[in-house]
Amino acid sequence: MKALLVCEYREGKLLDSSYELVAFADKLGADNVLLLIGSMAEVPRVNSTVYLADAEIYGEYNPDLHKKIVLAAVERENPDYIVFGHSSWGWDLAPRVATALRAGQVSEVVDIVDGQFVAGICNAKLRRTVTPKTDTVVLTIQSGAFNFDSTRQGTPLVERIELSEVIPSLEFIGYEPSEAKSVDLTRSEVIVSIGRGVGKKENVAVISALARALGGELGASRPAVDAGWVEHCQQIGATGQTVSPRLYIACGISGAIQHLVGMRESDFVFAINKDRDAPIAEVADVLVVADIMQIVPELTAKFLKTENTFRQAG
Repeated sequence: MKALLVCEYREGKLLDSSYELVAFADKLGADNVLLLIGSMAEVPRVNSTVYLADAEIYGEYNPDLHKKIVLAAVERENPDYIVFGHSSWGWDLAPRVATALRAGQVSEVVDIVDGQFVAGICNAKLRRTVTPKTDTVVLTIQSGAFNFDSTRQGTPLVERIELSEVIPSLEFIGYEPSEAKSVDLTRSEVIVSIGRGVGKKENVAVISALARALGGELGASRPAVDAGWVEHCQQIGATGQTVSPRLYIACGISGAIQHLVGMRESDFVFAINKDRDAPIAEVADVLVVADIMQIVPELTAKFLKTENTFRQAG
């Protein structure tokens, strides 16, 4: 069993998500070869064959040319799986490759269970287990779902891939920066985040009071943002900000992988949830199974009382 791992390269740099592809292949139990459309200086540090196509010639983003390069690597290796990251680049390229190969595609894989692929559906509110019917399968994997060792070192065997004809179908101008964030959660040492479990917009003020009592900032999961309870600039996760506070308090957050990828580097995670089996429990240092609207006001009062005691003592 073999997997072709298609690395992502942006603004002259190899993205760390490329190593998550290696972690995925390891869990799948597949031999792996990698493909990079980039530069020699950014070739992944792995003990595997790495096919390299020069981004100076083929561009950082050119779907027609990049599809042909992937297909050239597929012809050389005949892999069982062609694996992309679940990013805008992967979303665009994976179905083109799957169509060309007449292969099945599974998008947004978050786990492998008994050789089957677990993927999110309904905006990650549900999960499904998929068994592809084609011999060759194209996959995209969710960022953060497969942990990689950032210290991993290896010596790649680099082989060049060149197309006989290079006729760009479009001109790649560059990347457009996202809108400036009015709340920069990346600098916060304490973050208190709300999820769907908070119940309604009127309850957000209760959680916000706890954040203020701790000298922290208010964050949120995507469902809370989609509901209009807070602004998008407060969203944490795959489509929001990535944070690493000393203390992260998750209030009513189930723990979908899209959220976990944004806060997994937190030093200490304190979760409050009615469901003891919620996925957030797997990453929480402390899980309190309770009604949020009962316990949060009590916590806020305790912190404020302690702060006042210190001020009087000072």
